[in-house]
This record gives sequence, C-alpha cells and structure tokens, in this order.
Amino acid sequence: MTGGGSYDEVDLEDMDWNESLKEFTYSCPCGDIFRITLEELKDGEEIARCPSCSLVLTVIYDPDELPSITNVEAATSGTTEEIA
Repeated sequence: MTGGGSYDEVDLEDMDWNESLKEFTYSCPCGDIFRITLEELKDGEEIARCPSCSLVLTVIYDPDELPSITNVEAATSGTTEEIA
C-alpha cells in the first residue's frame, strides 16, 4: 500500500467520469469502483472510496486545474469516458 494506508495512488486524468453517478471512478480489485465527486475534489478531498470494501485510493490532482462540472459533462457527452 502507498499513501499512508491508501491502496494506490492514481492521477485524476486516469480516472473515468461517470455521468449517471456524477463522480470520477476507478476500478477496485474487489470488483466495484472507487468514487469521488468533483465537489469533493474542489473541497480538497483526495481520497476516493469503494462502497463495497475498505480500500481507499489517493487521487493525485492539481486543484487549480479542476474542470467545472459543466465542462466535464460537455466533454463526456453523457457517456462514461476517460477525462484527459
């Protein structure tokens, strides 16, 4: 484990934007997904949690470069895609 108890560290651009959940997601080894919202990121949160197990993921990002929710939704056109 890295990041003081975190399962792993991942760059925000490597996560997927899930339009239906309105969250950034990343596959968890348990079969579910780590989740974190744009609002949580803007509030300084950096831990994505899996709702099915105890694992957490540290999200690496630059707060000054966070997209707005409108830009994320426009970029994905209503689908689950990777944000680059």
